[in-house]
Amino acid sequence: MLHVTSAKYLSGYKIWVAFDDHTSGEVDLEGVLKGSVFEPLKDIGTFQQLAVDPELETVVWPNGADLAPEFLKELQLKQSQAVQ
Repeated sequence: MLHVTSAKYLSGYKIWVAFDDHTSGEVDLEGVLKGSVFEPLKDIGTFQQLAVDPELETVVWPNGADLAPEFLKELQLKQSQAVQ
C-alpha cells in the first residue's frame, strides 16, 4: 500500500509530494478538485494549508478533504510524462 511521507505547497494548485516508495514529484491539482468537500480548496489560502495526516498517511486539509496516495501518484506520473 502506498503512503505519502511529505508534501509541501509550491504555487497555484501545485504541490510537491514524496511517497514511501522513495519517489517524489510535483502534482498540479488545478482542475481535479471537484465535489463539495474540495470547493473550499479553490481558495488558495485554504489550499495552502495542506498537511500529511500521520494516520491516513496522505495529503489532507483542515476542512476534512483528502486525496488518496494512489491518485496523487498516478496524477504525478501522468503529468511528468506529459512534460517530457
